[in-house]
Amino acid sequence: MAFEMIGFRPAAATTGTAPRIHTYRTQDAHTVVDNNGYFNEVRTVLEVGDLIYVLVVNASGVVQTAGWHVVMTKTASTVDVSNVTALTVTNSD
Repeated sequence: MAFEMIGFRPAAATTGTAPRIHTYRTQDAHTVVDNNGYFNEVRTVLEVGDLIYVLVVNASGVVQTAGWHVVMTKTASTVDVSNVTALTVTNSD
């Protein structure tokens, strides 16, 4: 699949130099999300060092996995993020 704007929520603060945290919900695996250029559509709101919390769900909306991607590089046309730092997502009840 490809990036879908409907799943992306940028950080509220847009000033200052501190890294920001953005969120994204998708059915794409983290190995797809971390491909160079995946977040190009929102490159104007991303900066190097920003964190993107990515929630991966299945077609029914059930959480499959979650993790963080760091914006590693940004040019005028391309954004590249790190491999995922995975979060442990379990539901034992």
